[in-house]
Amino acid sequence: MDERLFQISNEDAGQRLDVFLSGKLNDFTRSRIQNLIENGHVLVQGAPAAKNYRLRPGDTVCASIPPPVEPDILPEDIPLPIVYEDDDLLVVDKPKGMVVHPAPGNDSGTMVNALLFHTKNSLSGIGGVVRPGIVHRIDKDTSGLLVVAKNDVAHQSLAEQIKAHTVDRFYYSVVYGGFSTPDGRVDVPIGRHKTDRKKMSPNTNMPKEAVTTFHVEEQFEGFSLLRLKLLTGRTHQIRVHMAYIGHPVAGDAVYGPKKVIRELNGQCLHAAVLGFTHPRTGQRLRFESPLPEYFTAFLSKLRKKGG
Repeated sequence: MDERLFQISNEDAGQRLDVFLSGKLNDFTRSRIQNLIENGHVLVQGAPAAKNYRLRPGDTVCASIPPPVEPDILPEDIPLPIVYEDDDLLVVDKPKGMVVHPAPGNDSGTMVNALLFHTKNSLSGIGGVVRPGIVHRIDKDTSGLLVVAKNDVAHQSLAEQIKAHTVDRFYYSVVYGGFSTPDGRVDVPIGRHKTDRKKMSPNTNMPKEAVTTFHVEEQFEGFSLLRLKLLTGRTHQIRVHMAYIGHPVAGDAVYGPKKVIRELNGQCLHAAVLGFTHPRTGQRLRFESPLPEYFTAFLSKLRKKGG
């Protein structure tokens, strides 16, 4: 059992317990920290406390981190488009329609199932489960690049880079409507929706910083092609931000118009560029993924329609 001990100063006083630990345990997600609290692995003044407990000056916080548990996930021999691999990490070009991690209703056929088979169970365990390897995710119906850690050292380094906003992540997307200026920035905090827990929204009780910049690459009748950069990495960030400014992503059944463009089979969003510093060598790596067929076919249709 790994124990972390913290003494609360006047500066830290007043913070929620889960927020405080999120700032101290950089290698853990907020949900992982909340899970530790809910299961009694975090004590304040020697007693369990709620995640929303407001810390007081002089409080002693003890977080006991249990060893990773074996996952109930079976390796599956699923073709996986790997664009780079070494002893520490690999970069996957995820196809549209593939779920990254098993969840209720998607307990097989996921990228993690494929990774467990490909790596012979050699993935990091920082998330609390042995060998998940997932440092960041992209949605099921978003295609493109993501990095996977093979060990905890790589996982922690990559997670810290993401938190420090030093990972380059560029996306391409077709969105509704036209733009009067070629560049834009959306700086709007988002979090879990107050009433619909399956959605993210600026209408939230726990907002987190979220910043997206974009450049208009091409405009069509009723649509625009954007190149977007994530400066933060919140769940559904691009989809929520584009909908917020009145330009929802084409094909998005959650944040877009009720009349969905069915031929896209989900949002027209592709993670095209991924750049980061290698955890072991310190070398700056950059990978690019060409637009997939579903995306280029939709662009061709829009160009033909516009003459």
